[in-house]
Amino acid sequence: MDIVIRSAVAFIILWLITRAVGPSTLGELSSFELLLFITMGDLVQQGVTQGDYSVAGAVMAVGTMALFTVGLSYANMRWPKLGKIVQGTPVVILHGGVPDLKAMRHERLGIDDLMGAARGQGFRNCSEIDMAVLEPNGKISFFAMDQQSSSGAPEEPEAG
Repeated sequence: MDIVIRSAVAFIILWLITRAVGPSTLGELSSFELLLFITMGDLVQQGVTQGDYSVAGAVMAVGTMALFTVGLSYANMRWPKLGKIVQGTPVVILHGGVPDLKAMRHERLGIDDLMGAARGQGFRNCSEIDMAVLEPNGKISFFAMDQQSSSGAPEEPEAG
């Protein structure tokens, strides 16, 4: 039963760390950040199992983490306001071709990161972009200046 309690505590701590790190860091990890997260996972495993290398101990630890993950997903679906707290909300980081430096600083996103993502989507400079949104998963959505749709939702295809 100790493993279940330690797994629950580790889950909460890992969730807090990922929220503190922010979506801009989690979107694309550098080699160092990837190694850092792997090392943290190993350290958490040692704290959770505390020398219990049995299959039952591993199943209990993984099962607890999986149960918390499924429970959190269900809670996010059931209570949308909780989802905004747990997962975060999209942030507009560029509007009308002008980067919002305050929002970018708050999200710890550099202009080089924004421009690199924009080039990856085929944009040459900010003036071609109507809006850029940093999504909760760390990806950046871009909307071109010439798009007529004012909503962010994809348009439905016309019946043919």
